[in-house]
Amino acid sequence: MESKRFRYSVSRIVVVLALIVILVSSAGAVTKEKVLYSFTGGNDGGDPAAGLIFDNAGNLFGTTVLGGTGAACSGGCGTVFKLTRNSSGKWQETVLHNFQAGADGKNPYGGVIMDAKGNLYGTTVAGGSGGSCANGDGCGTIFKLTHSGNHWTESVLYSFAGGTDGAGPGGGVVFDQKGNLYGTTPDGGKTNGCGGIGCGVVYQLAPTKNGGWRQKVIHTFTGGNDGATGSLGLLLVDKNGNLYGIAEQGGAHGAGTAFKLSPASGGKWKLSILDGFKGTPHAGFPYGGLISDAAGSFYGTTYYGGANGLGSVFKLTQGSNGKWSETVLYSFKTGTGGNSPTSTLVFDAHDNLYGTTSAGGDANGDGTVFKLTPSAGKWKESDVYRFKNTPDGANPYYGLVLDKAGNLYGTTAIGGSGAGTVFELTP
Repeated sequence: MESKRFRYSVSRIVVVLALIVILVSSAGAVTKEKVLYSFTGGNDGGDPAAGLIFDNAGNLFGTTVLGGTGAACSGGCGTVFKLTRNSSGKWQETVLHNFQAGADGKNPYGGVIMDAKGNLYGTTVAGGSGGSCANGDGCGTIFKLTHSGNHWTESVLYSFAGGTDGAGPGGGVVFDQKGNLYGTTPDGGKTNGCGGIGCGVVYQLAPTKNGGWRQKVIHTFTGGNDGATGSLGLLLVDKNGNLYGIAEQGGAHGAGTAFKLSPASGGKWKLSILDGFKGTPHAGFPYGGLISDAAGSFYGTTYYGGANGLGSVFKLTQGSNGKWSETVLYSFKTGTGGNSPTSTLVFDAHDNLYGTTSAGGDANGDGTVFKLTPSAGKWKESDVYRFKNTPDGANPYYGLVLDKAGNLYGTTAIGGSGAGTVFELTP
């Protein structure tokens, strides 16, 4: 299978123009695609390989892996950006922070989340002051951007050391109701596993009374039945403080796991495995996170597996005996549809599922946006949009976010003329 670091590939950087493209999907409906912003790979950033979030004013926020003014990196060390719609309806980009590859971090992949005060939190896969990891870089950071007026100030909440605390956090962070942050790393932990670099960890970052933050590893992946390699998808936190997530590899069948971590006495955490993925023809090798419906079932995607080995959409349902069962809702296939999804799914107001595929679609495999519609106990797949690379982007690795009107927003890691795009789809 592909390296777990495939998601950290670097894009070539060029200029792309914003255009509107109209596509007739396989379902016959007309979907309008609009490029809201095209990254140049210069000071504005490049390779926006992350999901987006909205604030209450309708502004979009995200991260770019490259670009910005960080001179220590060839092509820039990455940015945090904001997109604001002006009075004429056009979107303008503002860089909120330029990473410098030193103590502040380098290459943010996981996007950002926002607290009630409008501050932003995220991770970088490299940089920081904790230790030296691959290629002599730092082992990654958890950062905060504090909002005051029109100014944003970055502070590093934690720098990973690359040992038992984890390394290279490529995914983002989530809050629980107590204000603790949680996330995963693909590497680090017990360094005698997974080729000597560690199998990754699940960590907690808790605020302290003196205004600092304390990092604690709440699970170390072993590469055995519990899984290996923390996913790029966000963890899911329920009202009781339980965490649900994905390990990309390992497990009873070597094709990844879906897990639950529950708070236990003495500050410990109890791990439960919801599913040990089996691979083709079942689901296998998940990279995105989990989402849940009102009944408490979970949904996700896998990069491989499914009936055709090209990825799947799966559902996990808990039975009356407390055990979980897996159902493949859709198996991706060759042809004009997409395949190899790495994204987290999203529900719309009508319980339809939307997601992206990293490949497939057009002849060049530039990826798609797809929709799964429930019908009489089954799910019907339709291609909402097929990317063309130029001018609309390619390789939408991450998931989508919906606005109140049901429009979809996302990013492409490359495409356009090379540096990636932020797009809007109007179903």
